[in-house]
Amino acid sequence: MKYIRPVWLTHSGEKKDFEVYSCHVSPDGKRLVTAAGDGFVRIWSTDAIYNAPDPSYSKPKQLCSMSNHSGTIHSVRFSGTGKYLASGSDDRIVCIYYIDPSPPSEFATFGSNEAPPVENWKISRRLIGHDNDVQDLGWSYDSSILVTVGLDSKVVVWSGYTFEKLKTLVSHQSHVKGLTFDPANKYFATASDDRTIKIWRFTPPGPNSGPHDQMNNFQLEKTISAPFIASPLTTYFRRCSWSPDGNHIAAANAVNGPVSSVAIINRGAWDGDINLIGHEQPVEVCAFSPRLFTRLDPAKKPFDPKTSPVHTVIACAGQDKALSVWITTNPRPLCITQELAVKSISDLAWTPDGKTLIVTSLDGTVVALVFETNEIGYEVSLDENEKALAKFGAGRRGAGIVEGTDGLLLEEKSKEGEMRGVEGRMGALMGDAGPSPALVTNGNGVPVQAQGLLTNGASATPALTNGQAHEQDAAKPDEQSLKSREDPNAAKLERLKSRVTITKDGKKRIAPLLVSSAGNESSLPRTQLMASSSNQGAQNDQPQAILDLSKPFDGLPKGGLASLLLGNKRRLAAVEGVEDDHVEKRIAIASQDGAIPILSNTTNGLLPAKHAVAPTGQQPTPEFIRPAVTNPSLTISQVRLAVPKIRSHIVQSFGGSGLAANGGNANGSDQSTQTEVMIEARNPTQLSAVGRVHDQEPCRVTVTKRGQPVFQDYLPRSALLVTGNKDFWSIACEDGSVYAWTPVGRRLINALVMESQPVVLECQDQWLLCITAAGLCYVWDMVNLSSPHPPVSLAPILDIATHSLQEHPTKAPAVTGARLNSEGRIVVTLTNGEGYAYSPSMFAWQRLSELWWMVGSQYWNSTDSSVGNLRSTSALGNDTSSSNVSAGVIPFLERTTTNETLARGRAQILNRLVKQLLSREGFEGFESGVSIAHLENRIAAAMMLGAKDEFQVYLYMYAKRLGVEGLKMKVEELLRGLLGGIYEDVEGKGKAKPPARTPEDRHWGNETDMLCGWPRRELLKGVILILGKNRDLQRITVPYAKVLGVMEEQEEGGDAMVT
Repeated sequence: MKYIRPVWLTHSGEKKDFEVYSCHVSPDGKRLVTAAGDGFVRIWSTDAIYNAPDPSYSKPKQLCSMSNHSGTIHSVRFSGTGKYLASGSDDRIVCIYYIDPSPPSEFATFGSNEAPPVENWKISRRLIGHDNDVQDLGWSYDSSILVTVGLDSKVVVWSGYTFEKLKTLVSHQSHVKGLTFDPANKYFATASDDRTIKIWRFTPPGPNSGPHDQMNNFQLEKTISAPFIASPLTTYFRRCSWSPDGNHIAAANAVNGPVSSVAIINRGAWDGDINLIGHEQPVEVCAFSPRLFTRLDPAKKPFDPKTSPVHTVIACAGQDKALSVWITTNPRPLCITQELAVKSISDLAWTPDGKTLIVTSLDGTVVALVFETNEIGYEVSLDENEKALAKFGAGRRGAGIVEGTDGLLLEEKSKEGEMRGVEGRMGALMGDAGPSPALVTNGNGVPVQAQGLLTNGASATPALTNGQAHEQDAAKPDEQSLKSREDPNAAKLERLKSRVTITKDGKKRIAPLLVSSAGNESSLPRTQLMASSSNQGAQNDQPQAILDLSKPFDGLPKGGLASLLLGNKRRLAAVEGVEDDHVEKRIAIASQDGAIPILSNTTNGLLPAKHAVAPTGQQPTPEFIRPAVTNPSLTISQVRLAVPKIRSHIVQSFGGSGLAANGGNANGSDQSTQTEVMIEARNPTQLSAVGRVHDQEPCRVTVTKRGQPVFQDYLPRSALLVTGNKDFWSIACEDGSVYAWTPVGRRLINALVMESQPVVLECQDQWLLCITAAGLCYVWDMVNLSSPHPPVSLAPILDIATHSLQEHPTKAPAVTGARLNSEGRIVVTLTNGEGYAYSPSMFAWQRLSELWWMVGSQYWNSTDSSVGNLRSTSALGNDTSSSNVSAGVIPFLERTTTNETLARGRAQILNRLVKQLLSREGFEGFESGVSIAHLENRIAAAMMLGAKDEFQVYLYMYAKRLGVEGLKMKVEELLRGLLGGIYEDVEGKGKAKPPARTPEDRHWGNETDMLCGWPRRELLKGVILILGKNRDLQRITVPYAKVLGVMEEQEEGGDAMVT
């Protein structure tokens, strides 16, 4: 063994050398990287280090130096492929570097004495994820992930492809100071000042994986604390190491009684009784040599593991400034080098051939120890390393056994779209994903899509070719297309902006315009949910925002909505004959003992409440609560809904956005006239002329269009609710009657008599929904004058079964919204956050959204834009088919669940419960199981509602998750269900079939070639392309791919699906 300590191999300063905290050797063994307290990352030539004693050596010594940190750099590591270099510093930032093949600058940096760089290393990313110093970092052996640890007790996992943060592991209770990876690529271990080493199991993520896909990855396997119970907390690092055969972990800063030692932990059982004792002070760093060795020379005698067993070599160092080298076949160290440095040794790094050890110290020393061939043994071939790791499943997952050439062809076609998605993700993370509605084909700049689309409120840019815009591509659209996209409220807004008022002194001033006064639409710019992925046909199944359910919701200030609008403080009203301070003194005296004085909130201000004599005897019913008087039908009903108050004047306008939402003209050509169509109901405001309470004046109903009356009618009772669209008008009265008219005023039907007062009246196309105070829901087809099902009660969804078992009536969840879809399905939301829809074919309510999915599913996302993109693109094509009207119902219900839950603070409690469940035995697959069930719930809901676009999005998300989990039985069942009767002969045509209450393609077992509006062949092909890259499933997917002819198709642009 010889020592090489070049004079130039240091981080020199003006007065002293800086502390060197870390070092590492590149996988090809040609570069050594060091990091020190001067904030520089320096890359050295290992060939120059070996030839340091040779004075005739003239090649460059320092290859590059980089200063991108603002503090001390604690760790620096090359990736396993050698493509990237990572550094972590006490500025809380992790920097990623890559080597640029272009030649570097021939001049040194201005103001420094650094030599000109030989290699052109550039910074690629700055990763921000820690709240304190980054103490150590490491790459997995396949470079699929980068893991960083720090003094904030966090373990942060980053993607090795896109450098996106995949997961943050918060399990340690103190500073995390060490990290090592399993060479079999199954585990990594972290060492902390909480005197534990935690073993984490992981599955290498794919190139296109994001945080959403890895929520169930990186699970805690074992916490080891026995060797570290009394370990000191004075060490700067706890750098452990994993043996190259995967059998052992060498853990630094362990103790064996009162003596410092290095604990050897066995794989699998995660225990061990072997300790390396020989250091007088705590050991801070351990490093296994990456090669396996044997005592016999393989060149003289062929290697045989039976006659010449292999062994590993480990080096240890720490605060005693000594270095010890151990061989696993010897109970004593091979050598111990005392006083190798003046201060503590900070890091150790072996070269890939396992013969040279690099040692760094806090005194600035960088030493290379070169071992002779027979000192530590003869290295065996790398095949022996692979054989030793094969028993742990190294490289087994994802490789699989290829069933044939068809499997490889299917895998290629599946990965085409995946790599295209990786490029899109990389561009988005680098800020390159700007608005690009005008696509470029082969660089000739021919726009594919229509101009004028808005992305995040910014207008579209013309197509670019080589950075220059073509004049013909950037031409302005014609006047007709501009007029079709004009804002209907723009002219009205301009008039309001230029409105002139005359002040008291006779001067003219332009009145300020409030944001809320600009008609029905806000004058503020609105962002349009249209991601760039929708233009390429790709769908992003990952959330745009992650909800923090661990914090309480504080959206409203104290006092609720009233204090938000009026403020918490109001002045006292002026009382004639009473001084202001006298009233304030009375209130202050009443508040001395903690009592709250009763004040009346009047329009002029606050007034002390007046004493009044309590009324006695029977009191007349106030006029304003007349509909709330208990109906006889409510006395026997378990459901009692609040009845709206009678308003003297009810105005409902239709047209523009209102009519378009209800199935009217969505092109916007007649919006200026449609907005002026309205229906008015004027209820009597005084007693009847005859003086009897029951004989009131009639309610006057008027429909006007552009200020001109269309028709006028009179109703005997006061109106409660009004609704309508382009097909009919409808009014519900206080006596439980429901009336309907055609658009020109002809009565459609006789008055429909309900059992109690209507509380909800909604319409959609030809459907009319009425919910009464007794909780009964009526749905009518006003074109065919029929009903799809008998009246259905809200009792099942209001937890009646639970609340009716109690001794006294209790408050059940209230209805926050009720609406219809294009097929007349009732959709109801409640105050507890749950969303329901009634299935006429099943004659039962179905729960589509609930709190359980919110706290347990990894796919819960209130801002999911995937369906929004589909809805936006279909609207651009003027696609107003009925199959698209239901789009957005499921995301709307899930957003409602999120808002209601956060507003009531239940999310914090349930999130705490789920976290406790995840740490219990038997709940290891909790998140995965709930997430898959949530996707299955979404698919069933989309099929029941007929939401065509949502069904496809959720089906592909479901297929992707099944492929990741490797659930073969569910995959086979899904493919069989999608195949259906495409290639089956229709038998038994003469058999009688039960009458169908739903379209034929709304269930998996239908005999048509359609499923929820999609051709089965198209859905099956998309699922097969998603699952094709999973070799474990190719035995199932290849036969289906052959049937569809996926491998025989010629490759065309856009043929591969982006997954």
